[in-house]
Amino acid sequence: MTLLDFFTNYWWVVVIVLMVIFYKFILRVLFGMVIIPEDKIGLVTKKFVLIGSNREMPDGRIIATKGEAGFQAKTLAPGLYFWKWVWQYEIKQQAFIVIPQGKIGLILAKDGAEIPTGAILGRKVECDNFQDSENFLNNSGQKGRQTAYITAGSYRINTHLFDVSVVEMVQIHESMVGIVTTLDGSPIEGGQIAGKQIEGHNNFQDFDTFLKNNGNRGLQPQIILAGSYNINPWAVQIEEIPMTEIPIGHVGVVISYIGQEGKDLSGEEFKHGNIVEKGFKGVWNEPYGPGKYPLNKYIMKVELVPTTNLVLNWANARSESHSLDKNLSTITVRSKDGFPFNLDVAQIIHIPSTEAPKVIARFGNMVNLVSQVLEPTIGNYFRNSAQDSDVISFLGTRKERQQSAKDHIRKVLDEYNVNAVDTLIGDIVPPASLMKTLTDRKIAQEEELTFETQKKAQEKRQGVEKETAIADMQKEIVKAQQSVEIAERTANATVKKAEGDGASVKLQVHAEAEATKMRAQASAEATRLKAQADSEATKLIANAEAERISVTGNAEAEKIMAIGKSTANAYELQVKAMGGDNFTKYKITEEIGKGHIKVIPDVLINGNGGDANPMSGLLGLKLMEMMDAGKKDKGEEKK
Repeated sequence: MTLLDFFTNYWWVVVIVLMVIFYKFILRVLFGMVIIPEDKIGLVTKKFVLIGSNREMPDGRIIATKGEAGFQAKTLAPGLYFWKWVWQYEIKQQAFIVIPQGKIGLILAKDGAEIPTGAILGRKVECDNFQDSENFLNNSGQKGRQTAYITAGSYRINTHLFDVSVVEMVQIHESMVGIVTTLDGSPIEGGQIAGKQIEGHNNFQDFDTFLKNNGNRGLQPQIILAGSYNINPWAVQIEEIPMTEIPIGHVGVVISYIGQEGKDLSGEEFKHGNIVEKGFKGVWNEPYGPGKYPLNKYIMKVELVPTTNLVLNWANARSESHSLDKNLSTITVRSKDGFPFNLDVAQIIHIPSTEAPKVIARFGNMVNLVSQVLEPTIGNYFRNSAQDSDVISFLGTRKERQQSAKDHIRKVLDEYNVNAVDTLIGDIVPPASLMKTLTDRKIAQEEELTFETQKKAQEKRQGVEKETAIADMQKEIVKAQQSVEIAERTANATVKKAEGDGASVKLQVHAEAEATKMRAQASAEATRLKAQADSEATKLIANAEAERISVTGNAEAEKIMAIGKSTANAYELQVKAMGGDNFTKYKITEEIGKGHIKVIPDVLINGNGGDANPMSGLLGLKLMEMMDAGKKDKGEEKK
């Protein structure tokens, strides 16, 4: 079967297939039928109107509300519609407008009434969230940007009339605050920098209520806190800033730039500014304590005032964390004698919390307090004080000058509602040339003390060594003393024995005893001097030696004298017993015998015969004894 035969026999099949495929078009042509799916709307454009209807679009309008040709305000909701002939109507299907969560839809109307002069936004009208275009236009909806917006959801909006822009919701984070500036409203009153406080607009989310209550455009005194807000950015601008934090140890004095003029609470004696109650324009009498506060920094200012002890350093190399003393430097002064020198000063102050508003009303801030009062007061005081004294005296009276500065500065600061806790003088740096002189003088004094100390130490050391030497020689001294005592007792015994043997022997023993005693004394003295010689060296040794020699000589001299006296006494007794001539002859004979000289022969021959003299016989016997004694001595020497 050919293709022609198929179409000839089954043409009706082809017709059915074509009808199935093009049924919508066929129904549209035959019955003007339009089917709108459930997730779309139909935007209608009327191509023409029937002749004689006299329906023309008003001037300036682009959306038809009364069947005029053009874009139609009324849309087709999901469903089945007839008599929408293809040659008269153009139906465009459009998906719903969907606003996601966390976003809002801003509406721009392309048609409507004119916005009044001075306004920039169209006011809200009843139009079912812009889904009823006819009501919008019939209710005098204004052309342009709208104050109203649509929130999260799906909407059947005629895009021939409205453009929808999807934007983020306003998000204010934790510990942050939103500063509000409105873009529409009545002008701000003269003399004010922000609008009036308006209630009932739900944090500017209902901007139409804000406008109905005569809200002002511009900076607003009201702020918004942390959270998410449906705020129209065409109507309201939000600046997110941190909350005002007042740290521990501080108070925050509020200076309000808006509000009514309040009654001055500072008193008649205070002439430096107005202090008013909270909510009025000026310095508030109640400061904020430590914490975080949601404040609008554009309509009020918070000045931090430390309530703890505050240290300020007049020093080049030191600055506290508060940085109020960053511009302070070491004070250079000139003394009475013309020397310039530097000194570091630290001032401790305290501002009571109740006095903080007066300090801010007087100076504006803490920096001005330091630069206008503390810096000149303290600097000039020390400059004047230094001119009354020379450098040396200034250094020597540091404590007194510090106390005087403390008292003076306390009186001055009391007039400015500031308590002066203490004034401290730090490093004092005199001129280098003067410091060298003082240093040299001090070094000389210290060296003198050092030498004196060393001298005393040497003297003490010599004394110790002397005592040590004496202690070491004590044994010998005791021994010497015992020897002396023994010698004395031996001498005494010898003397007593000599007394019984005769005067000659007594005198000789006495002389030997005295000599022994003197030798013992000399030995003891020598021992004592030897102990002293260990500490006094050569001098004591020499003195001891000289003394020993002197004592020894004296002892020898006394011995010789004693022997001589004893011999003389013996001779005197012998002369008395023998006679002078006989004693003389005896001594001559004795001396000849000591020399072993033979004067006569061994055999005496008497030439006088029997005429013998007794003295001659005695001399002969004596000569024989001497000769025998001489022989014995020679024999012993030979042995």
